[in-house]
Amino acid sequence: MLSPDEKTGKRIDILRIVFISFFFLYTIKLFSLQILNREQYQKRAEDITKRTTTIPASRGEIYDRNFISPVVYNSNSFAVYISPAEVPQYEIPEVLNRLANILAMTVPQIERKLPARYYYLFQPIEIASNLSYETIAKLAENASSLPGVSWQSKPVRNYNDIGSLSHVIGYVGDITRDELTTLYNKGYNSSDVIGKAGVEKQYDELLKGKDGVETRIVDVRGKEAQNQAIVREAPEMGRNLVLTIDRSIQTLAEKALGERIGAVIVSRPSTGEILAMVSYPWYNSNVFNRIGVGNEYQNLINDPDRPLINRAIQSSYPPGSTFKIVMTTGIIAENVYPIDRTVECAGEMWYGDRFWNCHIHKPGHGRLSLQRALAQSCDIYYWVIGRDYMGVERIVSYAKEFGLGELTGIDLPGEIAGIVPTPYWKDRKVHQKWQSGDTMNMSIGQGYMLVTPLQMANMVSMVVNDGVIYRPQILKEIRNPLNGEIEERREREILLKSDIDKAIFEQDRQYMRSVISEGTARYPLNIKSVEIAGKTGTSEVGLKDRWHSWFTAFAPYETDDPHERIVVSIIVEAVNEWEWWAPYASAIIFQGVFAKQTYEQAVESLGFQYLFPVRERRD
Repeated sequence: MLSPDEKTGKRIDILRIVFISFFFLYTIKLFSLQILNREQYQKRAEDITKRTTTIPASRGEIYDRNFISPVVYNSNSFAVYISPAEVPQYEIPEVLNRLANILAMTVPQIERKLPARYYYLFQPIEIASNLSYETIAKLAENASSLPGVSWQSKPVRNYNDIGSLSHVIGYVGDITRDELTTLYNKGYNSSDVIGKAGVEKQYDELLKGKDGVETRIVDVRGKEAQNQAIVREAPEMGRNLVLTIDRSIQTLAEKALGERIGAVIVSRPSTGEILAMVSYPWYNSNVFNRIGVGNEYQNLINDPDRPLINRAIQSSYPPGSTFKIVMTTGIIAENVYPIDRTVECAGEMWYGDRFWNCHIHKPGHGRLSLQRALAQSCDIYYWVIGRDYMGVERIVSYAKEFGLGELTGIDLPGEIAGIVPTPYWKDRKVHQKWQSGDTMNMSIGQGYMLVTPLQMANMVSMVVNDGVIYRPQILKEIRNPLNGEIEERREREILLKSDIDKAIFEQDRQYMRSVISEGTARYPLNIKSVEIAGKTGTSEVGLKDRWHSWFTAFAPYETDDPHERIVVSIIVEAVNEWEWWAPYASAIIFQGVFAKQTYEQAVESLGFQYLFPVRERRD
């Protein structure tokens, strides 16, 4: 056994070993911190004392296809900030009141930007943007009574009298919490302004650019240290976008439609480029830059005319007699009924338990072949052939062949697909069995079928291109914001390609020309500047004295240069005073484009000023 002295000595030895071990480990740790990992921990310490502030990048500008002057650009403006910890707590209510009066805001609006939990922060919080120099001057005059308030330049989006282009261009707004959750990993932050609709939303990542940063040395509460250098990394402007839209054609189409609820598409079938896209009513995109935008936005939402809806791609309608182009193609391709064999039109026919009246010519057309049936838009001809010879399955097949009931994939958000009904669809949606009367309705573009104006333009494009539809596109080029050089040019892309014989599409074009030369559109569309081929349409919506007015067409009818051709598709909704305006609006557009005339000159050349008043645009 060990003596007491030996036990004590052993304990001391153990303690000595433990102490030496701790000292050795501590030395190793210090060596690691100060020598081996010095740069890592030094950077971490520096980061703790640094405060970075975002310098917003200017969004890219947007041009029409001519790339002359921007339709959307950035203008100089100011944003106001509060560093809440620099304001004495007891003064905050007074400061907010003074600030609200100068900014023409309410205190609750400011408090939503500056909740009480932020009061301890020295970090500047943005209160308002898009402020004029005069407002900043008032702030400067009252600076002594506004502790913690600061301001700096911040570019704001300016929409240069874009009118009906508002639906194409869209608008921007502050990023929401839900949007930030989705976009955070793409480099977005809580102070970002992002696209909310149209091109601004579709191509936000291109337009956004790269924000710069300003780095300052601060203490643990975020208060800026004195006599410290400020490091700035300049922001990079977003890419400039050149659209396929032609501003002059857009204005022409806008005025041709006038103050009538509806939509216009002008496209180039050889490429799929959209030259004009009008939806009325439209809105002022600059509204969304203003303080207190909430009330104006709510007014737009509550407007019964739905100005925020782009009717060219976001509203669908029964195609009416324009669908007879699809029917004509199917009848010829399937050879279900000889094209020179006639059908008797007595103005009405009895089927089921009621009379079906030929809408266009109530006394009856007499005996008609397929060409005359399309030219005169005879419902009875298509009812008989659709019900007794084509059948619903074939009709559906050809509707799908032309892309109806499917998204076109245009580079704009919010497009809808419309409806091509089938017996299965009716059973599932309406819980009713498909009837022969449904087939008759579908044969003339009525019943459950719904299409968008853009789909109607595509339908004609397939006829023009001998069975090819190119994907509709709004973006033409992406350009460098510094030197204007083209970084990317969008190429045409085939959306649909049909196996139908090209000779059938040639026959379609001939028949569509007869609609103008001897048919329902003979008066308004038989103009001298260019030969037009197309199809009228009036679709029923349950009103006794009003119908949707359709017209869809192409010109020139004959040309050696397919790139010269354009397609025009117009819908004037039944809510307007009935005036069968779509064919007349189309005539004005074709006259303006091919005679190189303004709207006013085209109206005068066609003599339409004596029939319809020249309507001014309403903003």
